[in-house]
Amino acid sequence: MTPETLRADLTRSGLNLIGQALSIFDADLRLAVANNQYQAMFDLPDALTRPGTSFEDTIRYLVERGEYGPQDDPAAAVAFRVEQARTFQPHYFERQRADGRWIAVEGAPLSQGGWITVYTDITDIKRQETLLRARSAELSEQVLDHAERLAAANRALAATNAALQEAQRVLTRTEARTRQVTEMVPAHIAHLGADYRYTFSNRRQPSIFPGAAPSIVGLSVEEALGPETFQTLRPHVDRALAGDPQVAEITHAVSGRRIRIALTPDLDGQGVYVLSTDVSAEVQAREALAHAGKRSLAAQLTSGMAHDFGNLLTIILGLQGRLAARALPPGAAEDVQATLAAARRGAALLDGLSRISGTPEMALQPVDLPALLHEAATLARPALGEETRLVLDLDLPPGPLLLDPGALQDSLLNLILNANAAIAGPGCITLAARAAGGDWVDLAVSDTGPGFSDEALTRATEPFYSTKKGQGSGLGLSMVYDQTKLVGGRMRLENTGRGARVTLRLPRRPVARQMVLLVEDDDQIRADTRAMLTGLGHAVIEAASLAEARALTDLPGLTLILSDIQLGDGLGHDLAGLLPTVLMTSLPPGDPLRARAPAPVLSKPFTPARLATALARATALAHAAEEGP
Repeated sequence: MTPETLRADLTRSGLNLIGQALSIFDADLRLAVANNQYQAMFDLPDALTRPGTSFEDTIRYLVERGEYGPQDDPAAAVAFRVEQARTFQPHYFERQRADGRWIAVEGAPLSQGGWITVYTDITDIKRQETLLRARSAELSEQVLDHAERLAAANRALAATNAALQEAQRVLTRTEARTRQVTEMVPAHIAHLGADYRYTFSNRRQPSIFPGAAPSIVGLSVEEALGPETFQTLRPHVDRALAGDPQVAEITHAVSGRRIRIALTPDLDGQGVYVLSTDVSAEVQAREALAHAGKRSLAAQLTSGMAHDFGNLLTIILGLQGRLAARALPPGAAEDVQATLAAARRGAALLDGLSRISGTPEMALQPVDLPALLHEAATLARPALGEETRLVLDLDLPPGPLLLDPGALQDSLLNLILNANAAIAGPGCITLAARAAGGDWVDLAVSDTGPGFSDEALTRATEPFYSTKKGQGSGLGLSMVYDQTKLVGGRMRLENTGRGARVTLRLPRRPVARQMVLLVEDDDQIRADTRAMLTGLGHAVIEAASLAEARALTDLPGLTLILSDIQLGDGLGHDLAGLLPTVLMTSLPPGDPLRARAPAPVLSKPFTPARLATALARATALAHAAEEGP
């Protein structure tokens, strides 16, 4: 006997021990459960007590047998009761059957659909009431009437209480399910009262606003999110409280995330519903698309003439160089030098256009960031005004980081020179660097100039936009923005009250020096990959076959395996599980060998940046598996 059959038998046995008759019909008006008393009370044939029996067939049988007394139109009586069942409502009533016996009928709907009905034989109770009336002449007729009505009311009240308890159980379960669903939504859902206090929250606020408390019911917006965020949101909340739905986008000051907040007035006018979602990725994609469009325009503008223009500049530079080597009158020599300077400026501009319109790549490598910042300051100081100071304010944790040093130094020099151009007279430029939240590094260049205009704050990163009145190409900040985005960072422009500040928030990628077992049967690919690994600061042990690799996996200090999937004597799959592993392949996505790889897969060819990311991911996955859920 299966557990399901055993439970069904136990249920039937328990119902048969109840002294009352019971039946349950489902939403399709078919019998689901009935006990023996149900069959005995109405003297039903076996065919009408089997699960699946039609309610209409049962009613027709009872009407035709006279259960409900004489009927002028039996078919209409059946149809009437079937229609009542389709719109079932909780009820309690008492009726006398055709055989003279009395029954109390109590019915209640079920949350799953259908209903349950309990039939109680109250003939003896009715007889006692009749005897009491006949033998108690000294009691007034009014007292007896009240007693009978009270007894009936008590029975009806008991039935109502049972229905209310079932409704409460269903409501509690529904509320629990609703809360579970809202807590699974990747957004913060809340309700604010007219006093700006939260009356409901799905406890997802910390996932949208890092640092916020998870339990905020009873707190005000200012207490939960801070005064700065509250002052930004308050005008929108006030308009929503007045009945005007609002959608606002704000930047969370603590995390730098872009948050979209929808405020919907509730129907009772007692507050607003709040839906907050993190749209940082969407905003970044939107900005990247806009910049990509501008870069595409730059590429179209330069693609047709860049080659010829470059050739002309080469000829001009060559001719002017030959003239500069001759003995010329002083005025002519100055003109030649001026022409050379202009031609070199044109070459630099053409190079800048090509860098914007081209496809950039990261070149991550271990970098001593404080040393890079000191070097950038050394390079920048000779170009600053005589009365302009450059100050370094560094507060960085020890250890090298994976960065693109060339691109980062170019970005910092651009920002420092822009700050210098903005300062009129004596001033100060500060290059600050510090860790931000453990996962980021903030590099900020601030100055004591006039600050950004409103237009510059909006358009400064657009290619060709410049505030230097024809003296600048408008490419500097655009290049800084692109280079920052390329490495997964963010750029923020703001005014400080004492000048302007540009902050580059870059991912903090500490260099985890590892001993890597490199398994590759192609000598050239193995040599190229070894150079990438050593360039990233790792030690490398090489193997040219699966057999050779297996003999090396127990070397002391070995921390990670980087293997090709297809080796001459087997598959790199067999090495996964011995150590954190990354598999390399040139097989396309969807290939069966690639699809069943038991470790992260790196597509060939790859750059050092992609290799560094894959190794870091494999190490992180291994650490997460060790720590457990």
